[in-house]
Amino acid sequence: MKTIIPRNTIDKMATVMLWASAASAMLLLSYIIGYILLNGMWVVNLSFLLESPRLSGAEGGIFPAIVGTLALVAVAIITAVPVGIGAAIYLTSYAPDNALTRTINFGVECLAGIPSVVIGLFGYAFLVIYLGFGFSILAGGLSLMFMILPWTVRTSEEAIKTVPMELSEGSLALGATKWQTIRRVVIPSAIPGITTGVILGIGKAIGETAVIMYTAGSSLLLPHSIFDPVRTLPYHLYILASEGISGKMAYGTAVVLLGMVLAINLLAVAIQRRYESKEVK
Repeated sequence: MKTIIPRNTIDKMATVMLWASAASAMLLLSYIIGYILLNGMWVVNLSFLLESPRLSGAEGGIFPAIVGTLALVAVAIITAVPVGIGAAIYLTSYAPDNALTRTINFGVECLAGIPSVVIGLFGYAFLVIYLGFGFSILAGGLSLMFMILPWTVRTSEEAIKTVPMELSEGSLALGATKWQTIRRVVIPSAIPGITTGVILGIGKAIGETAVIMYTAGSSLLLPHSIFDPVRTLPYHLYILASEGISGKMAYGTAVVLLGMVLAINLLAVAIQRRYESKEVK
C-alpha cells in the first residue's frame, strides 16, 4: 500500500527546505563578505584611498585606480543610457510586430549573453587598433557600454510596459501627440524602473576585469583626458593577487571594490522603495 503523506506535512517540509536554501545563500554571502573584511579592512584608511601606488602596488594607495574605475563607468553610462532608453521607447511604443523588431530583440538578447572576454577582444580589435583609440578611458568605457546596453534596454523596456495604459490614453485624448505623451507621461512614470536598471548595470560594469585589461591599459598614473590609459580596481586587484605583489594590498582593494558594489546596489534599492512609497501615498 502507498503511504499517503498529509498535505500539511508536505507543506512544512517544503517551507523548511525553502528556508534552508535562503539561509544557505545568506550564510555564503556573509562568509565571503566577512572573510574579505577581516583580511582587508585594516588596510583601508585615508592614505590608502588618496595616495598613488608605489612599488607596483606593494605600497601606497589606490587613488588612480578609483579615478580610473569611476571614469570608465561614467563613459559607459553616458553612452549606454541614451541609446538604451531610446531603443526601449522604440520597441515598446513605435516598433510593429514584424521580423525587424524580432531581430532587434534577438540581437539584444545575444549581446547580453556574450562573454566579457569576447567583448574585451572586440574592443581591442575595433576600438584600440582599428579606430586608433589606443589603451584609453574612451576605449574601455565604450567596451563597457556594450555590456551595459542590453541591461539598460531590457530594464527600460519593462519599466515602460508597467506604466498604466490609462495614463497614455488620457494624454492622447486630451490632444497630446504620441511623442509628447511619451516624454511627459510615460518616461516620468517609468523613471524609477529605468534608474534602478541603470544603477544595477553600473554595479555589473564596475567589477569587470576581462574587458578592461584589453582596452583600458594598466597605467598607475592619474589620467588627464579620456585618451589616457588607466587601471581599474578589479584589474588592480587581479594584478596584485596573480603576481603575488601584496596579499594585504589585494584584500584592501577588494574591500573598497566590494564597498562600491554594495553601495550601488543599496542605492538602487533605496530609489525603488522611495518611488514605491510615493505611489502608495
